[in-house]
Amino acid sequence: MDSYLIQVNGHGDHAPVLDVNLKNTGNIISPGKVKNRKPRWAVRASEMSKKTFNPVRAIVDSMKVEPNPKKAMISLSLGDPTVFGNLPTNDEVTRAVKEVLDSGQYNGYAPSVGYQSCREAVAAYYNCPEAPLKAQDVILTSGCSQAIELALAVLANPGQNILVPRPGFSLYKTLALSMGIEVKLYNLLPEKAWEIDLEHLESLVDEKTACVIVNNPSNPCGSVFSKSHLQEILAVASRQCVPILADEIYGDMVFADCKYEPIATLSTNVPILSCGGLAKRWLVPGWRMGWILIHDRRDIFGKEIRDGLVRLSQRILGPCTIVQGALERILHRTPPEFYHNTLSILKSNADLCYAALAAIPGLQPVRPAGAMYLMVEIEMEHFPEFENDVEFTERLISEQSVFCLPATCFEYPNFFRVVITVPEEMILEACGRIQEFCEMHYQGAEGAQDLECDK
Repeated sequence: MDSYLIQVNGHGDHAPVLDVNLKNTGNIISPGKVKNRKPRWAVRASEMSKKTFNPVRAIVDSMKVEPNPKKAMISLSLGDPTVFGNLPTNDEVTRAVKEVLDSGQYNGYAPSVGYQSCREAVAAYYNCPEAPLKAQDVILTSGCSQAIELALAVLANPGQNILVPRPGFSLYKTLALSMGIEVKLYNLLPEKAWEIDLEHLESLVDEKTACVIVNNPSNPCGSVFSKSHLQEILAVASRQCVPILADEIYGDMVFADCKYEPIATLSTNVPILSCGGLAKRWLVPGWRMGWILIHDRRDIFGKEIRDGLVRLSQRILGPCTIVQGALERILHRTPPEFYHNTLSILKSNADLCYAALAAIPGLQPVRPAGAMYLMVEIEMEHFPEFENDVEFTERLISEQSVFCLPATCFEYPNFFRVVITVPEEMILEACGRIQEFCEMHYQGAEGAQDLECDK
């Protein structure tokens, strides 16, 4: 009797891949030691997939409302600056990619953390005396979203918790919960231009807190923290010995009357993983080029976190090699007037939108200082026929064909978010329709009280 052994043993921490013993019994090869059972299909979704939940998609997909067929749809919901074609990237950016493509030198696999020369280019671009960087401090990723995912995965274990802003970008919670990481929401204060409620933030820290996420400039708020406020945030992190995951994808996208301070330039003793990329400032979100900048001047992260990021990056083979090859040229050839012109358009749109919405009874916009967004409070007591911001925005679509995201998507009910990257005439048209909608449904104190009594 012949026997067949197929065995691939694991080494170190790796589990065995295959270990099967087959016996040749005449013309039939049957698995050895197999219990008698009736085969049946039992394919189930993984626990990770079951824990993955995107609140924006869940809310938007459940709205199922038809726009007014008599009015063209105006979508102020998607944070993609390329949608309407009014904010193209710079010619130097596209030329850099064309040159790399024509060279034929970047069609193969790159190291999982990115080409060394490209990491050097990013390090040189962001290096400064207050926060020095070298190539080994840079991990290139497939967009800023993957940078955030890797940073969370290396800092937190299942059962630990992270501190996340409210209102805040929904991806933080989506990623964390899928990894079995608890999310604790700390409050931002609209009356203080969305500064962090520092007392509330610090009260949430416990022995299981793995990191605090700081998003500056902010999505969805369009806020930009002052230097003094960032120092106060760092003081909390320092006292509590909690590292910071800084989402700085909108870094430098601030209006002329404001200054952006990378948080790592203000501290020497708090370890920081700063996540950024090309998507927003260079207006190419579909190119999927991001990075993690490791700031650890006290060697608190040490070798372990760096090695962990490298290992995690090896789960896929890094970002697009064509864009990597063009990265140095993009960073150094993009003319300053491109950034200036983009911000001028965004600032003009923000001012127009803020002024128009501030004049509407029942709405309270919060003036933005950067990024691509503006948050608007709905004084729900003046719109008693609507239960919440989701119902308010649903009816805005069905009656006026204007789509704004309800801020319930960002854990902040009774607000909505406006994207300000659309053409100026569209901003004005949308604000006019929002005004018409609010005038139709607004109830003063007496009217609202009567309506409540009727219910």
